[in-house]
Formats: sequence, structure tokens, C-alpha cells
Amino acid sequence: MPRRLTGFTPSGDLHLGNHIGAIGPIISGQTTDDTVVFISDLHALTLEHDPAQVRRRTLEFAGLLLAAGADPDACLFLVQSHVPEHTELHYLLECATGFGEAQRMIQFKEKSSRQGPVRLSLLTYPVLMAADILLYDTTEVPVGDDQSQHVELARDVARRFNARYGPTFTLPRAVNPPVAARLMDLASPGSKMSKSAASPAGTLRLLDEPGVLRRKIMRAVTDGGTEVVYEPEHHPGVSNLLTILAACTGDRPERLAARFTGYGELKEAVADAVITTLAPVRERYRELDPDHVRRVLRVGAERARELAAPKVRQAREAIGLLPR
Repeated sequence: MPRRLTGFTPSGDLHLGNHIGAIGPIISGQTTDDTVVFISDLHALTLEHDPAQVRRRTLEFAGLLLAAGADPDACLFLVQSHVPEHTELHYLLECATGFGEAQRMIQFKEKSSRQGPVRLSLLTYPVLMAADILLYDTTEVPVGDDQSQHVELARDVARRFNARYGPTFTLPRAVNPPVAARLMDLASPGSKMSKSAASPAGTLRLLDEPGVLRRKIMRAVTDGGTEVVYEPEHHPGVSNLLTILAACTGDRPERLAARFTGYGELKEAVADAVITTLAPVRERYRELDPDHVRRVLRVGAERARELAAPKVRQAREAIGLLPR
């Protein structure tokens, strides 16, 4: 059976795009130990951050994933930093990775080009991501275009390690997320909906109240004219609204476009669909006991270490370290 791994970095707030594009496929495909779901809290440390916010969001993300339907009995469910094998394998893989490979990562080049200090972890975190993937013999990693380069790095490092030190790692491959994952920002439909958007006006957050969701949608940027058509290249605003409605209803945006004669009518329908889609998640999240979530994470870490420890032991001995 293939093993699929999905991580969520606790920076910003989970939104509808995450729910449709990343969380939904987890819920529909989770099987015991063949689905790995983790909160990548170590990745949140690569940029300036508030420690209290990282802790809060880590617990919040775990709760939201459980509320959305992630079943800790049917998948491997953990927090990255609770499994020290992630960081141990990270160092071993750094010993098989070139500086130039890490420096070529697009996200590092983009973020390091901005003014201000750059943390060394921003350069090396793609190798930590490779460790996250290779630790569990992952075969499939659902990622968008902005992360596919990191999966390729994991493949390259695994292939090189296997060639130099003997068969150790499974080669993963990137898989494309559903089209519905490409939900765009309501205030700027040329940009993807983001957890860390500078303004919350264009992001439909999972914990937004119904009134807040409706206001954001009713104020969404549309296009010149009044015709409701699905043409993302020429009418990005209204096409994004149709994509959101399609993601919530399971219909096709082209078919939905024919049902509406104006933008106001479309926005009302989108607001109703989004509120209906997110209401159960928000309600279940509010019923969760934080202590229960912490217990789930402790058990998940124990199960993860049972899988991770033998892989790290194999990598240690292959690369030349004495057995413990």
C-alpha cells in the first residue's frame, strides 16, 4: 500500500482552501499507518515568530484536524517536534546534501532576498522536510507547485544516500492536489488563499464566525461587467467565487455559472455554501477538550516513534555510526 504524508505548518490560520485541498483528501483516504498527518511546528521556527503563538496554533491545528475528521486510530497523527527522530535524521541527511542544492530552493531565494536577517534554518529546512518524508517510507506527498521542488530534493537525497551507503530510503513522489485546492484570495483573486496573508479580508478561515464569512464573501472582488461566467484568465474574481461554490457543493463551476444572473445572487449562494460546509468543523472543534487533544498527540508520538526509530537506526548504521 502507498503511504501518503501531509504536514501543516502552524503559521497563520487554517482556511477553506486547506480544508478542501489538503484536509479533505486525508479524511477520504486515511487507513491505518498508511496516512501520516503531522503538524510541522519546527518549520514554523524558520522565520521570526511568537513562541506563544506557535504553541497555540499547534494545538489549534491538531484540534481542527480532529474536528474535520482526521481519525488518530486510522492514521498516524503527530506533532513533528514530539518525535525526535525527525531532527536526528535531518542531520544525517544534511551529511548527504550539497550546500548548492539547499541554496537553490525557490522559497529560500525568495525569502532570503527580503530585507532583514536570515536564519540558517531557512536554508536547511528543506532537508528537514526530506527527513519528515523519508522517515516513514512515504511514497506520495500531496503538494502544490511551490513545494514540489522540496519533494524532488527528498528524492535526490534519498537516491544519493542509497547509492553511497546502501538501500535505506523509499523514493517519494509529489502528487498534485485537487483542482479545488486552488482557491484564490477574495480580496486579490490573482493570489492563492494563504494561511499567512497580510490581510484577513480575503481568507475564509475555518474558525471565522458565519457573519464574518458572509461579510468577506459579499465584499469579494469581482470583475468588470455583470455576467456570471467561469473564465479564470479573463474573469478571475467571479471564477474564484464559482470555484469556491463548486468545492463546497461538489458541482462543476461551469455548470454553476449558468444558474446565476448577477454577482449578488452568486455571492449569497457562495456564503450559504461556505457557512454550511464549515459549521460542523467549527462546532466539533468547540466541543473538543484541549486535554483530550494533548492525549491524542502523546499517543500519536509514541506510535510514530515505533515506526521512526528503526529507520533512523538503519540510516545511522548505513552512514557509518556505531550501533547504540
